[in-house]
Amino acid sequence: MFKFIKICLLGIWNIWFYVLAFIGIVISFPFLILFSLKESWYPYFFWVAKNIWSNTVMYGMGFYPSIKWKEKFEKGKSYMIVSNHKSMIDIMLMLSACKHPVVFVGKKELDRIPIFGYFYSKVCILVDRDDPQSRKDVYAKSVKRISKGLSICIFPEGGIPEPGVILKEFKNGAFSLAIQFQIPIVPMSFYDCERKFPYFFAYNHFVGSPGKLRANVHNFIETRGLTQEDKQQLKEKVFRLLKNDLEATISQN
Repeated sequence: MFKFIKICLLGIWNIWFYVLAFIGIVISFPFLILFSLKESWYPYFFWVAKNIWSNTVMYGMGFYPSIKWKEKFEKGKSYMIVSNHKSMIDIMLMLSACKHPVVFVGKKELDRIPIFGYFYSKVCILVDRDDPQSRKDVYAKSVKRISKGLSICIFPEGGIPEPGVILKEFKNGAFSLAIQFQIPIVPMSFYDCERKFPYFFAYNHFVGSPGKLRANVHNFIETRGLTQEDKQQLKEKVFRLLKNDLEATISQN
């Protein structure tokens, strides 16, 4: 009986996530519409998304961020931010960790989601990974954003890993872009998002709970002087850093 009640409550709580996401959009809708009209207004859009929409969802779900920075971001400087990705709440934690505007590179198919998809397509860099031309377009669009002092965020696994996979092999895109623009890579470890709010609702479990979401912002990795020939080594370095950190921390939980 207790298990049945728990499953029901967790089901309601998961639905509550989508309700909060919708409420957050409704509250901030006029500002999101206004600041999505011009690309130069993106920093204002980011502020609204971070402080109104994201916080409505995160705190409304009973989560609170606990973020440790090894280094601080410099305003007006561009970075390539990468992280593990196993939960929808990762986006909210990423927004909390980034003090200055960051542009997400994400899957094009998400632009089909009603309302959210409109804003997603207006302010994010979309990529269809099955279309070589789409992947090339990411470079051109990134140039425009980086030239304005914005940072780029890519979840380099290129998809959501299956349950039990701590970190999926990385794709090349984030590292190729970082080298091309000679900007530092900022690796971030998200420790609790999957355990607290898993992406897969059928792990053989109905799990999750409110609480602390820990993030570790590692030392930045410089790319100055690197060429595309160094891409594989750079990718493996970041992968090992995140995987070792995640394994060590998860084993302690």
